[in-house]
Amino acid sequence: MTDVLFSPIKVGSIELGNRIVLAPLTRFRNDDDGSPNAELAPEHYAERCLVPGTLLIAEATDVSKFSGSYANVPGLYTEKQIEAWKKVTDAVHAKKGYIFVQLWALGRVNPGNLVSDVVGASPIPDGEGKVPRELTEAEILEYEDAFVEASKAAIKAGFDGVEIHGAHGYLVDQFIQDVSNQRTDKYGGSVENRARFALEIVEKVSAAIGPEHTGIRLSPFSQFQGMKMTDPYPTFSYIISKLQESYPSLAYLHVVEPRVSGGSDREAEEGESTAPYHKLWKGAWIAAGGFTAESAKEYAAQYPEKTLIAFGRYFTSNPDLVAKIKEGIPLVPYEREKFYVNKSPVGYLDYKYAPELKGKYY
Repeated sequence: MTDVLFSPIKVGSIELGNRIVLAPLTRFRNDDDGSPNAELAPEHYAERCLVPGTLLIAEATDVSKFSGSYANVPGLYTEKQIEAWKKVTDAVHAKKGYIFVQLWALGRVNPGNLVSDVVGASPIPDGEGKVPRELTEAEILEYEDAFVEASKAAIKAGFDGVEIHGAHGYLVDQFIQDVSNQRTDKYGGSVENRARFALEIVEKVSAAIGPEHTGIRLSPFSQFQGMKMTDPYPTFSYIISKLQESYPSLAYLHVVEPRVSGGSDREAEEGESTAPYHKLWKGAWIAAGGFTAESAKEYAAQYPEKTLIAFGRYFTSNPDLVAKIKEGIPLVPYEREKFYVNKSPVGYLDYKYAPELKGKYY
């Protein structure tokens, strides 16, 4: 089973040396203008490329100034941000690693309410208690264009590709799911209509930078931020089938397992499984959600021809996680209280490589 995780696999146009991936992790360590901090970000990401050929997915990144307002998260819509990200991608590539960036728009959960970028009447009001309104069709196209421009900026910044954030109750997911999408136009109602926004973004981003540089993340079972449909299978099966039909050369599909909801663990409910989706998607598949070293090996062995495993929380406290799993070295427990320490190296740069790895890996 171990051999699967450490066998090569092609993702888009790149050949990876192993199947362990750094999941996209919001950490609030960026400058106030949305530029990755030069003293923190390059070293943080490069440290996690101890084993050459490892894929990292950089943290959720705003596609425009109106797509989000969380403090100290990064963006990809100014030249300064692009130049700052270039230092990160250069550091990763110098370690012979690869890096995609996750692109997002917050939608109805945007605390700043910079624009009422939401899809319909919603049980989750914004930070001021206002009920969100629907985006106009013109605004929808503005968002699609913002994803395209951010994708082109990502390539300019040296990223190997982008991941469209279609999960966890943010804007793209809000269109997909009927618990949030109350529209009655061509972007709401039927499965096909609710899937339209996500598929249009994939179409436009793929056309701009190539499908081999484009991935998408989905979370059919996550209850985070008021999400999860009563029956997610028809909707997500349709989306995945359309992706397979129209974009078979997409870099990857990134799917969150039912045992997590956002950053928290949960018990999978009866009948919840990503297995039906596996039958629909033939390309590279990144699985995420509460994996341990052992469960990652077991999962990868089920689908050895296409599976990668994304680690989030354990990658925070184990910059050498890939080597530790390969060598059977116990992982350092993660420290949740250090996940979000604004603009600080605490919990970000203060975890060291295991001494047992010295001489072989560093």
